[in-house]
Amino acid sequence: MLDSAIKRMASLVLLGTALMCGSTAGAAAMILPAPQIDDPLIHSPSSSDATLVLAGGCFWGMQAVFQHVKGVKQVTAGYAGGDATTATYPLVSTGTTGHAESVQVTYDPSLITLGKILQIYFAVAHDPTELNRQGPDHGTQYRSTIFYTTSQQQKIAAAYISQLNSAHSFPSTIVTTLEPLKAFYKAEGYHQNYAELNPTNSYIATFALPKLTHLEEQFPDLYIK
Repeated sequence: MLDSAIKRMASLVLLGTALMCGSTAGAAAMILPAPQIDDPLIHSPSSSDATLVLAGGCFWGMQAVFQHVKGVKQVTAGYAGGDATTATYPLVSTGTTGHAESVQVTYDPSLITLGKILQIYFAVAHDPTELNRQGPDHGTQYRSTIFYTTSQQQKIAAAYISQLNSAHSFPSTIVTTLEPLKAFYKAEGYHQNYAELNPTNSYIATFALPKLTHLEEQFPDLYIK
């Protein structure tokens, strides 16, 4: 826990620069079109839950966003992209493990589609044009990555990235990578539900809570308190 606090305090030293540069901390989220290629809602009482692993900066903010999305049943903070032996916060924070801070999103496909989750991911949860960073957080562990588990997930994600780039939806090209999920490793307990449990934390107030405001504004039908 001490390592986490020290790291976040170091990040806040860069806060002034981040705000002046128009980072995702205070800037308005992008209004994006829905994916042209998507799975349909599964209208079946026997449909099983689906999962998707997403990385896009600090997992505290990513977890906070998807915990407020209708149809999402569970969001777990963790690590993806590296090996089990290095799936610990102190090691991942070095940026040398191949891991990215990630969230495992478990959702009900009868209530929300993969494409809609990706729309929220790109529009609200992070800035997909920042390479190996998000705001004041730097390193490959903060990269923008979709870890897919099926060819359908890969197809929908790749098509949406192409759609957004072709439409010039962002001022810069999307740098989000697609990687096959080798494994997802749950993060330490003190990282789970961090934003919910620490709403007055300076980092959370500056970089995570504004995303919830954008979520409610852009997706009022999907926002849950």
